[in-house]
Amino acid sequence: MFRSTAVRLSALYILLFALCAAFLVFYVTAMSERLLVQQTRQSLEEEVGDIQRAYGRGGVNLLLRIMERRARQPGANLYVIAGPNGEMLAGNVASVQPGVLDQEGWTRFPFSYEPYSESGDARPHMATANVLFLDSGLRIMIGRDLGEPARFRSIVRRALMVALAIMGVGALVIWFGIGRNALKRIDRMSAASQKIMAGDLSQRLPVGRSGDEFDRLSDSLNAMLGRIEKLNEGLRQVSDNIAHDLKTPLTRLRNKAADALAEKNEDTRQVALEGIIGESDQLIRTFNALLMISRVEAGSIAAEMSDVDLSTITADSAELYEPVADEAGLRLETEIEPGLTVSGNRELIGQAIFNLLDNAIKYSGEGEGEPAIKVKLGQRDGTFRLSVCDNGPGIPADKRGEVTKRFVRLDESRSKPGTGLGLSLVEAVMELHGGSLELSATDETNLQAPGLAITMVFPAPKP
Repeated sequence: MFRSTAVRLSALYILLFALCAAFLVFYVTAMSERLLVQQTRQSLEEEVGDIQRAYGRGGVNLLLRIMERRARQPGANLYVIAGPNGEMLAGNVASVQPGVLDQEGWTRFPFSYEPYSESGDARPHMATANVLFLDSGLRIMIGRDLGEPARFRSIVRRALMVALAIMGVGALVIWFGIGRNALKRIDRMSAASQKIMAGDLSQRLPVGRSGDEFDRLSDSLNAMLGRIEKLNEGLRQVSDNIAHDLKTPLTRLRNKAADALAEKNEDTRQVALEGIIGESDQLIRTFNALLMISRVEAGSIAAEMSDVDLSTITADSAELYEPVADEAGLRLETEIEPGLTVSGNRELIGQAIFNLLDNAIKYSGEGEGEPAIKVKLGQRDGTFRLSVCDNGPGIPADKRGEVTKRFVRLDESRSKPGTGLGLSLVEAVMELHGGSLELSATDETNLQAPGLAITMVFPAPKP
């Protein structure tokens, strides 16, 4: 059990608690006893003053009468009258410890005495007293039994010990109930961690409903595991897609190189080499896109965030692609709300908008009356929504969740140029900016050309 940090900490707390409790018990009892002794001495000093005044007024006779009357009262003090040689002449005490009556003033230490009523009691009786020497040679001792402070000390000590024992038992019960529960939760987390380390990244750490430190730690680790699982899944997907989708261009590249090597006509060889360079450029663009997606998903460029004018970026991107749309026989219109600012990376946002515009131009048909491509930017429900809409064939609703995966292309014939990485990059950019990517039909009523509206949803900055 002591291999557990919780058990070691609990044992340390119990030890510190026991030491503090012991100090508290002895301190409280000592202070209580000292207070009672001080009160006893104060009352004895007052009585000594009364005895001295009585002796001054009436001499020995008045002194004896007063002492005899007080000695008969319930709970009386100890009274002793002794001669010059220390021999006891009268009093309500049978005997006192030798030497007590030899020095005037307060006794330095508690002394033992024997009362009349309990002469057969073997239990020792301790007292403190003030000894007074009179002018006539008589010696007067006025004392007080210390049994009451001792009994009070014993009662207080027993009460504190019982209270501390109850507190200790309660602490053990609480530790057994709460500590064992915490240990069980740690065991469950350890078991889940073992499965995760064995390769099952779908496992998650257990999360309770208390919202304590363990739950917050589990939430953070589960979020991290989800991120790792997604990255691993993306890595497996990329590996499969690279093996599948890059095999064809590499094969073409190899065949063209072989044809160029075997070709003796210089002009034909030049054309073959140009084709090889084109295929190589396309492969380089593919790998650059993969590298950019990996960097974005890994968050390695998150530190380059700053306040950027989303309205200006959108307008500049649309203006840059307007000649391309015109060349393709398409019309491009914009509807941009000015002054919208977000915290982000200007280059990545621009690249994402370029990808959407490039896809829209690639897959749009020539519109009649309405613009073929429309870029809209506005704010709604606490978000900034940037949409690129076209009037092309669109994407079926059941396929919209697939097109954001890497190398996924709905054009199985591969008649359109591209690598299938554009929307993957856009989605990665939106995740980096804390936003999302939404796909919908531009016109739900047109079954022939419903079009596609791709919306980048940015969280609006807090005021």
